[in-house]
Amino acid sequence: MTFTIVMLVSIAIIVGVAAAFGTVISKGYDYKHTIDAHPEQDGDSSSQKN
Repeated sequence: MTFTIVMLVSIAIIVGVAAAFGTVISKGYDYKHTIDAHPEQDGDSSSQKN
């Protein structure tokens, strides 16, 4: 009886961790990653050195 309870609790924990992992990975892929423009690509010709 005790072994069965321990196994059920262990499986529940494993399933919970796997679900949390999947949720976090999914949110990471859904996040819109952006980067700042390079200063030389701003279109400001006054800052360019010739």
